[in-house]
Amino acid sequence: MRSISPLAALFAVAGAVTGYLLRPSDIFGHQLPLSVVLTRGSDLHGLNRLLVPLAQRSFNEVLAGLILGAVLGTVVGALINRR
Repeated sequence: MRSISPLAALFAVAGAVTGYLLRPSDIFGHQLPLSVVLTRGSDLHGLNRLLVPLAQRSFNEVLAGLILGAVLGTVVGALINRR
């Protein structure tokens, strides 16, 4: 079984950070904190419960960036090893 290449891991981290930095904002223009994004808003209470869909979308964007980065890193790593 092959292990994940260091390049894929590096690209995955870069994709996750990019997804985090480009996450959506609330109606006031503020982005949710990392702790809220990683818990998908499960720790929000009161009126803040209205932000749960935003927290879920933010988490999905971070996860999508991570996955796309890992795929891109795997492809780049395979192309480099091919030469």
